[in-house]
Order: sequence, then C-alpha cells, then structure tokens
Amino acid sequence: MNPILQILRSPVSLACAAMLGLALMLAFGLAGAWSPWLDAFAHFRVHFALAAALLAIVLLATRYRLLAASALLFAIACLWTVPGMSAWLSLGSVQAAFQPHSGDQPTYRLLQMNLRFNNPTPEKVLSLIGSTRPDIITFEEASPMWQDKLQSLAHAYPFSIYCGSVFGSAILSRRPLAEGTEAACHTAGTLATATVDLGGRPIDVAAIHMGWPWPRQQTWQIRSISGPLGKLGATAIMAGDCNAAPWSGAVHRIAEHGGLTIMPSVGPTWMWRRLPDALRFAGLPIDQVFSKGDVVIHSAHKMAPAGSDHLPILVEFSLRPQAPKPENEASSATVSADPEMAALGG
Repeated sequence: MNPILQILRSPVSLACAAMLGLALMLAFGLAGAWSPWLDAFAHFRVHFALAAALLAIVLLATRYRLLAASALLFAIACLWTVPGMSAWLSLGSVQAAFQPHSGDQPTYRLLQMNLRFNNPTPEKVLSLIGSTRPDIITFEEASPMWQDKLQSLAHAYPFSIYCGSVFGSAILSRRPLAEGTEAACHTAGTLATATVDLGGRPIDVAAIHMGWPWPRQQTWQIRSISGPLGKLGATAIMAGDCNAAPWSGAVHRIAEHGGLTIMPSVGPTWMWRRLPDALRFAGLPIDQVFSKGDVVIHSAHKMAPAGSDHLPILVEFSLRPQAPKPENEASSATVSADPEMAALGG
C-alpha cells in the first residue's frame, strides 16, 4: 500500500504527521529573519506551538512517544521566544507594565486604532476619543467616510494629516506642530509623519499601516519607507497596524530602519470580524507601538471594541527630563548673545 495512504488511514499516524508539519512551520518562522517567505510563518507561532503541543501530549501514549516528546519540548521552546505570553492568556483588558511615572514630567496619551474603512458604528470611536481625550491619535484605514466623521473633532484636534484614500494612515493632534515643520505622507499612505510640540519639546510622531506579509506587499513597503523611518528625529513615537507579530522579522526590520524600540505587546488586537468576541484571545497581536530617544512609556491598555476588527490601544508616556546645561555653557551663551558685552569682556 502507498505509505501516504497508509498514514491517512491511521488516525495516530495522521496526528503524528500533523504534529511534525506544525513543528516544521515553527522552524520556518524562527528563520524569518533570513527570508520574507519564511517570516510569513512567524506570525502564527503561538497558534502552531499550542497545536503542536496538544498533539504531542496525546501522542505521548503511542509508539510515537519519542517524536512527541521532542515536538513538545520544541513547541515549549518556541513559546518561550514569544514576549508577553501573559498578555496572550488574558481574556480581558491587558495592562502592560513599563517604567513608572516619576511625577515631575507631564504625561501624554496616544490612542492607536485601525478604524476599519467601513466601520458600521463610528459613534463608538468618537465616544472613545471623547472619554480618553488623547493628546495624539494614530489611525489606519482612515477612509473618506472617516474623514467626514472626524470633522466633528476638528476643534479639539486642529492639527491633522490624512494619507492615502482607504487604507492609509492618519495623525490627529491636540498639540501644535513644532514651529517650521510640516506633516508628510510616504508611500501612498503607508506612513504618516509629523513633528509635534509637547510643552516646548519637539517629538516626531508616525502612524504606520503595512500590507499583508509575503507574498503580498509588506516586503516592498518596508523597503520603501526605510528612508523616511531613518529620518525620524532622535526622540520619536510610532504606532500602527503592522499586519505582523512583534517577534517577526518584519517588525524588527521596521524598528531597525527607524532606530526604534518595540513596545512590549499587549496581546492579540486583531481577530476575524465574523468570530465572536469571546475568542479574541485567539487573535493576532499585529498593532504595534515603537519609540526611541527621550520617550518613556508608562503603560499601554487594550480598549473595548469600537466596531473595528482591531482593538484600540491607549498608551501613556512622558518625555525624559532634559539635563540642565552647565553654568559655564549658559554664561558663554549669554556673552555671545550680546556683542557689546563680549567686546567689553563681560
């Protein structure tokens, strides 16, 4: 008999083949830094690892016990590489602990959300903004419908930029743009950037919306925005829908291009909209926040659903205090600013 047919006729052999197939896909995902097509397997690392572990536990009582034990250890090792597994296992709102607030610097709020271009309940989004009152908002899929709906926020968020048409990114800010700067769009709305004035200190803000992984457009999008990412200032915060898990090669390449740090994941933020919300834990953590420089992130929360297939994320952060200038530098600056005093020697 054909060996393949023999395996298919045996439930135990079929389970072993499925376990080995899952282990192979896990191995592909671990090598995602080498190739985009291998990285496509990385986003489902948790799902593959849990499925392989369950099959391995069942097969421990069969003649495949040695293979099952090896697969179980490999699956556990793969789960160990996933940051914030506690966030994955929480069914409710998750708070990720970061650096505590010192109390001597103002705290700012950033709201990140993929709006979904045809969201049937835009009033939930407007209510969320009204209740959280973020200083900065990063949106994705800010379609023309949304641009009309968000006009009601123009008085509260007078500084905004919308990039692209349906799937583009957008930034709304309660705070003014830094003097002499302009917001900009890159790669058909994949990236929106602006320099915002927070209490007299400029900070670069970016909203990002990546396409799907290989074989779709994500790979070339990452290459095309590498230049703008590299031009982000020394202090910056970026948020958006990366359509990629935080441990994937894609997200790490984005971070490397911008010299950014990836914020610890708050757990699954996306789930297929046709599934019940009770299965949110089985979704994917594809909405990411990045930062660098003087940005200090204190907390991040997943918010309640607002009609999109993505959950909003509310981030609280502050800016690290600037070191005071030495007295001799301040004195020389005063002298150089007054030519007459400089000529008189004091």
